[in-house]
Amino acid sequence: MSQASPDQRLKQLGLVLPAVARPVGAYCPAVLTANWVFVAGQLPMVEGELLWEGKVDAEVSIADARKCARQAALNALAAAAGAAGGLDRITRIVHLRVFVNSAAGFVDQAGVANGASELLADVLGSAGQHARAAVGVAELPLNAPVELELIVEVRRDAGDQVR
Repeated sequence: MSQASPDQRLKQLGLVLPAVARPVGAYCPAVLTANWVFVAGQLPMVEGELLWEGKVDAEVSIADARKCARQAALNALAAAAGAAGGLDRITRIVHLRVFVNSAAGFVDQAGVANGASELLADVLGSAGQHARAAVGVAELPLNAPVELELIVEVRRDAGDQVR
């Protein structure tokens, strides 16, 4: 029996890759170079709106922050797939960096980041396992609770143009 594809896993999870979020600054959502996609910071946006705003463990609960990390990871997958030519081109999530807009004294950034890590593993299986950093920060753009970046390895076919 064959293994489910990432697209099939998304469907089983009841998820759809969103449209790639428009940048909130002067940068590209993702850059493809050789066999790598570098995904710029992704926020927990749904249809152009943040899921929640504020500091984790103050205005935003830890559970809601995990949901934000999950949504930001879904947005990052969309950006990576867009740059790579499809979700099926992703061969490995190499590194995930999660920034958590933390209230004073909050120290469970890793628990928040698990929302993103678990989504990547759910969608990509073993290819979604990655190295990771989870960092508490004083502020994030738009007062988002979470922002994350990805480094992704992709498969290039012989006919692909080198960028």
